[in-house]
Amino acid sequence: MGNKKKTVRIIGPGKAGCSLGTALERKGWVLEDYLGRGDNLQNAAQLVDLLVIATPDEIISETAKKVLPNPETVITHLSGALGLDALSPHESCMSLHPLASLPDSDLGADLLGSGIWFGISEHELAKEIAIELGGNYFVVSDPERPLYHAAAAVASNHLTAVLGQVARIALSLDIPLEAFLNLASGTIKNIESIGPIDALTGPAARGDNQTIMRHLDALSEEEHHLYETLSNEIRRLVKEKNDFSSNSGNC
Repeated sequence: MGNKKKTVRIIGPGKAGCSLGTALERKGWVLEDYLGRGDNLQNAAQLVDLLVIATPDEIISETAKKVLPNPETVITHLSGALGLDALSPHESCMSLHPLASLPDSDLGADLLGSGIWFGISEHELAKEIAIELGGNYFVVSDPERPLYHAAAAVASNHLTAVLGQVARIALSLDIPLEAFLNLASGTIKNIESIGPIDALTGPAARGDNQTIMRHLDALSEEEHHLYETLSNEIRRLVKEKNDFSSNSGNC
């Protein structure tokens, strides 16, 4: 494209679409416009280098079908779970999934430019955008995308559910959730440095079942299922660690 500024149009002016639009504008892209409900999408792929469909997953396919194909314009969605078939009948298409939670356009744009990872399809423009935003990328094939997106959901949504349990327990003690967040972020840093298995601590990792029983006695009945499920997962990690040490012959 030489020195010509790249142009982008975005269908779906929600958090993800506006975050990406703002991030690309900061990198010198020309943002033509945002299109939303009620807008005519027929010519959305005309006169732009990139058309982004940033709608909820369940309407990406029907949205793509409303747009007249243009072989000179690349079409992308931002879904982690869907493959390129969702963009039919367009031929020049890709996927660009940011591994980040995007709360609003400004904070989201900051996150998109902060060195995050992107799960992308095998397309040069997807690679260029990830690098241009200062990030890293890995290629996810269409058959792998549901499993990849499951990992992303666990990393974000399930972690939120766990911290939701912390918040409920803390509230019952009149302790602010913030008091526990340094502990949580420190654990993330430990995992980043040495991996989840070696970062294990706590009663389930030590096999301290008496302490676990004290916890269950103190917790309300509604909290037992999640606590016990996660304690069992910790035991599973401990077993993996012990099996690895046994197989590797370490002293």
